[in-house]
Amino acid sequence: MHVIQDRRFGDIESYTFGFGPMGPPLMSVSIYLINGVLIDTAQSHMRKHVINILSQKRVRRILLTHHHEDHSGNAAEIQRAFGAEVLGNSQTRQKMARAYRILPYQHLIWGRTEPVAVSPLPDVVETRRHRFRPIHTPGHSRDHTVYLEEKNGWLFSGDLYLGDRIKYFRSDERFGDQIASIRRVLTFEFDALFCAHRPRPENGKMRLRQKLAFLLDIHGKIGSLLEKGISETEIVRRMDDRQDRFTKYLTMGNASKANMIRSSIRAHTQKLE
Repeated sequence: MHVIQDRRFGDIESYTFGFGPMGPPLMSVSIYLINGVLIDTAQSHMRKHVINILSQKRVRRILLTHHHEDHSGNAAEIQRAFGAEVLGNSQTRQKMARAYRILPYQHLIWGRTEPVAVSPLPDVVETRRHRFRPIHTPGHSRDHTVYLEEKNGWLFSGDLYLGDRIKYFRSDERFGDQIASIRRVLTFEFDALFCAHRPRPENGKMRLRQKLAFLLDIHGKIGSLLEKGISETEIVRRMDDRQDRFTKYLTMGNASKANMIRSSIRAHTQKLE
């Protein structure tokens, strides 16, 4: 089953793509187009639909928030089709320079990303009417980068937000880095939060604050248990509400609440060392 939705937020054109191998999509992905700048490229399973929509537009540059397949899946094809320059963080460039291995569930839900040449990001990406400031925000991935359009108060946040109360972490996510990245972004002025999965065109800064509060609450509870000498195994047992079992089994443990708990424990341990 395929789902395609288009919306406008002033100058911003938003296109949402969902792919479900059997039934409704498990996760939909939004891309944003502003004055020839495309932010992220959606999953390769939806390639023909992405290319068909963009063929009626003018895409000069692509800004990648990070290398994950639902964000970079069509970068190479858009570059070939339209001659668009692909830009990203230095770690995104390294990751995208060659094919990399992904897990079966990533193949199933999104599809593979092709290697593509990624140009370095300048301090500011400028168009005739807009200026996008890249801000490195590691945590969800090491290369994660958001783009701030300060004049209009827009933040293109990739996967920095995802929701007020997230349910799980991937195995490579870093709790401490996510908290630091959100705190850094909250020092800037913006209202619209253009998340790749849950856009919040109004009160976006408030929603990001709510996510930070949620993460800090979990982190504080885990810290209290560590101070009492409780083991990692017991902390995971106590705090894992087991509501993510389908996700955990589908991803073979790559995404789970237990990963979030363990990442918080590592952040506490590293701070003590």
